[in-house]
Amino acid sequence: MAKKHDFPSRIVWTGNRGTGTSAYRDYDRTWDMALEGKVVLSCSNDPLLGGDPSKYNPEDMMIASIASCHMLWYLHLCSQAGVTVVAYEDNPIGIGESEPDGTGRFLEAILKPKITITAESDPEKALSLHDEIHKYCFIARSINFPVRYEPEIVQQ
Repeated sequence: MAKKHDFPSRIVWTGNRGTGTSAYRDYDRTWDMALEGKVVLSCSNDPLLGGDPSKYNPEDMMIASIASCHMLWYLHLCSQAGVTVVAYEDNPIGIGESEPDGTGRFLEAILKPKITITAESDPEKALSLHDEIHKYCFIARSINFPVRYEPEIVQQ
């Protein structure tokens, strides 16, 4: 039987300049992600939609969530398979589209992890473990667009 999990979140709109949403250009597209006991993360809309480019937007967080989940499962599977990872970094990209009416969606995500393993680790095994992650990653299993990966394995 599957075990259910709750993942609470809290967002607080911070963009009221004093007149609320009285007109389209009279408010900021900003908010804080503010869960008790966690660091507050100030966010904004995508800059293409009037957001602050210095703040994370929902699309940034979606792609980072996919890449983070992939990384955590990868590290777990490596530890079980005897592959010792000593460094991992990723520069993922989300590919989206926007319609003239403003609606949008992700078409795909591409993960590009660069993974450093020890000299004793099997690089072929390190590469093949990426194929197993899609069975486990909570985020990737929940989205409706494909996630591709283009890993680079570096051996020390």
